[in-house]
Amino acid sequence: MEKDESPESTATVAVNFGRSIIVPSVQELARKPIVNLPPRYVRCSDDEDPVSGDASESVPVVDVQRLARGDPVELEKLHFACKDWGFFQVVNHGVSVLLLEEFKQEIKSFFDLSYEEKQKLWQQPENHEGFGQLLVVSEEQKLDWSDMFYITTLPLGLRKADLFEKLPENLRNKLEEYSLEVKKLALLILGHMARALKMEAEEIREMFGDGVQSMRMNYYPPCPEPDMTIGFTPHSDAVALTILFQLNETVGLQIKREGRWVPVKPLHNAFVVNIGDIMEIFSNGIYRSIEHRATVNSTKERLSVATFYSCRLDTVLGPAPSLISCDNPAIFRRVPLEAYFKEFFSRKLNGKSYLDFMRIAGAL
Repeated sequence: MEKDESPESTATVAVNFGRSIIVPSVQELARKPIVNLPPRYVRCSDDEDPVSGDASESVPVVDVQRLARGDPVELEKLHFACKDWGFFQVVNHGVSVLLLEEFKQEIKSFFDLSYEEKQKLWQQPENHEGFGQLLVVSEEQKLDWSDMFYITTLPLGLRKADLFEKLPENLRNKLEEYSLEVKKLALLILGHMARALKMEAEEIREMFGDGVQSMRMNYYPPCPEPDMTIGFTPHSDAVALTILFQLNETVGLQIKREGRWVPVKPLHNAFVVNIGDIMEIFSNGIYRSIEHRATVNSTKERLSVATFYSCRLDTVLGPAPSLISCDNPAIFRRVPLEAYFKEFFSRKLNGKSYLDFMRIAGAL
């Protein structure tokens, strides 16, 4: 597939959405014998919400080929998943198994680079892209038991070119290919959501046609005291859609549902998709972003790649006009997308608190 060379993507000026305090590599820390966790990784056991033991309780599975054929049952399944779960898995998604396998191998090799090589790709003091952790805003803040590599991938003009060009060549090539395939999938899913919401199709195209895409590559090392820490702090995603590709069989993702944490076991060669805060805002609360977290264990590493898809950078975020009426007033305020992201990246993660920040005072 050729690169997206639309006028919007080539004319966009790179934007710095925020910074994060630079922290040590957890992967390097985990290479050494550890009996007790360093204090910054120890979490208070104040989360009393139980983990669901019901094996039958799993996120819905949506078949993209059936959606493409106009199957009304599959469209209703998607609509239900977005309203009731905020998470679903997609199968028959059109991304080739060969590409997934090749990309997987490149990501594994990437995290196997020496610490010296990784430091060339580490976050800089004034920008959060690169290796490290996101949303670390103070020296006292508790840290996650994970390393991540974060990079903006689309539109082309938003890329941090010097970081992108430092990536290993094979990874860079597969990242280009994967980025475009996942963008295509995100737009397909968004189009079907518009149908399910009975929205104007043009609203989706104008809002998301050349949207901001970024990726977060995650590495969760084995942990000597897994019950005393967390791999990824509970949060909802600030974006419209997240498309998660899990690289191995280690289960760690959990979603908050009716006061319990429900483990998500990804299907082979499927993607886990979740609604982000932007889509909850855009749908005026019909679709829901869901709090989720990642846990760790004492024996197995876990690797995943989360691809985030959002609106065009030059848009003003708010509820879709076709969904607003006298009987259904807006419950979220309108802000420029760039301001929305800069505010988000200036805060530490705290459940769905940022979505509450966007809510109009007094709105239900």
